[in-house]
Amino acid sequence: MTDATLKSTEFTAMSRLTPDIDLNAEGKATGFVRVPHSVHRSAYGWIPIPIVRIKNGDGPNVLMQAGNHGDEWEGQIGLGNLIRSLSPKDIKGRLVILPSANFPAALEGRRTSPIDEGNLNRSFPGDAEGTITQQIAYWIEHALLPGFDYAFDFHSGGSSLTYIPSALAPRHQDAARMEKVMGLLKAFGAPVSYISAAPQGGGRTFTSASYRQGVVGMGTELGGGGLVTPGSLKVAEDGMRRVLAHVGLLQGPVPAPTKTRFTEIGGDDYYVYATDGGLFEPLVELGDEVKEGQPAGRIHFHHTPWREPEIVHFKRAGLVLCKRVPARCERGDCLFHLATDLAV
Repeated sequence: MTDATLKSTEFTAMSRLTPDIDLNAEGKATGFVRVPHSVHRSAYGWIPIPIVRIKNGDGPNVLMQAGNHGDEWEGQIGLGNLIRSLSPKDIKGRLVILPSANFPAALEGRRTSPIDEGNLNRSFPGDAEGTITQQIAYWIEHALLPGFDYAFDFHSGGSSLTYIPSALAPRHQDAARMEKVMGLLKAFGAPVSYISAAPQGGGRTFTSASYRQGVVGMGTELGGGGLVTPGSLKVAEDGMRRVLAHVGLLQGPVPAPTKTRFTEIGGDDYYVYATDGGLFEPLVELGDEVKEGQPAGRIHFHHTPWREPEIVHFKRAGLVLCKRVPARCERGDCLFHLATDLAV
């Protein structure tokens, strides 16, 4: 299903979710988006998704989100630090922050929700009457996103992958929109920025939701491996402040600009997948430049250790942007993906 198909769908249901703060009022307020959730422990209970509004007069409307996947920590910590440091006098316009969008997943430290196994970043445009994750997606796309000028979605590799800290966006046919996106990527200043040939997830990601609502945005892959490092957190926090200043919301001094390496990712030949289940031994590191046909890793068979390991190879040359973290793998697990340089 494409973005265009999803965009043409009419949504008439009203979301069950309600924020307990006014998202359009002046000043700074903190609170929760209430997700009704009746369970044995709590008959009339609700799930509290943290949300923050900071507003000072007229200016750009900006949404910042992390915790779309619950085990991706850099964005959640970075936005928490930003929340505590900003006051209305520091900005012009409106900033809304959703630091742990799939809060049930974040609470459990999982990519997907422990309630319904929902992957929020594959659940848009959502369903007002659906599972908890589908209801969260519906509220974000249809109640929250409309009216914003910019939206930023901070991801990392989570528990199963680790990345060179990167910023990213899909390629758009609209030249004016693409120019704005490239400006955001340059301002964020991650070590690597990459443009993907098409949005992932068949139009069911937050990026696609933003596009359908006419909101310009970008995302990140800020590290991962279930860890937070000083380097990846600095990339996150400095980049957050630079893009807020770039769009005219953040006032005052910001971290010095840094240069980003523009790359792109294309089709299946950019990826290496496990061909069998076993123990993954990587043969290259993040940041290595590899050649077509080069051995990427070995899969060892610990249940039959006399069997020779299976070697997987890179299908093309490129920069090793991402690699799998856990050694245990199953057939179909992503082991690496590459990027190639993009002339800008």
